[in-house]
Amino acid sequence: MATKNSLSALQVMQDAPVIPVIVLHDIAHAVPLARALLAGGIRMLEVTLRTPQALPCMEAIARHVPEAVLGAGTVRSAADAQAAAMAGARFAVSPGYTHSIGQACHDLELPLLPGVATGSEILMCQQDGLTELKFFPALQAGGPAMLKAWSGPFGEVRFCPTGGVTLQNAAEWLALPNVVCVGGSWLVPADALACGDWARITRLARETHALRSAGK
Repeated sequence: MATKNSLSALQVMQDAPVIPVIVLHDIAHAVPLARALLAGGIRMLEVTLRTPQALPCMEAIARHVPEAVLGAGTVRSAADAQAAAMAGARFAVSPGYTHSIGQACHDLELPLLPGVATGSEILMCQQDGLTELKFFPALQAGGPAMLKAWSGPFGEVRFCPTGGVTLQNAAEWLALPNVVCVGGSWLVPADALACGDWARITRLARETHALRSAGK
């Protein structure tokens, strides 16, 4: 199901203030969830490869909700990147970075947001031509103060902080000049997913659009 991709990592980040971090355990939830998020104006959907159902769920979304821009999260190897691309992913997000992951995503034309938590990791990503990065785990790795410190030596790098980002603190992150968007799991609460409360998920998605104007 892999298709030629014309997206860039920056375009993925610029589409909305928040990229939802989605963990799916039931394929029956995949399509209605994607439609609920789309109804709230969220197109970039990061489905994490943390469950056995993740790839079938991605395939279902790619097939039935083509308006969504499907991404794969928790990409930890070249094989993960390949499987995600075959399932219909159009971008990838990793919790860390290795050259092999970067090369695989490059070969697959899969924009990658690699996870970084140190200056050395940023340098390694830059060496491979990557300047749009995921700051992870954002709160535990130093919070907004760390990104402020990095704005000097890494002024050309743009970040998507993920990990500990909530509706309550997202605006603080988005106010930083080197932050384009944030990643958050609060758009897909486990209880709302379990009971199929799609209206609540749509409402949460809509609320995120006010964050960009509040942050910048």
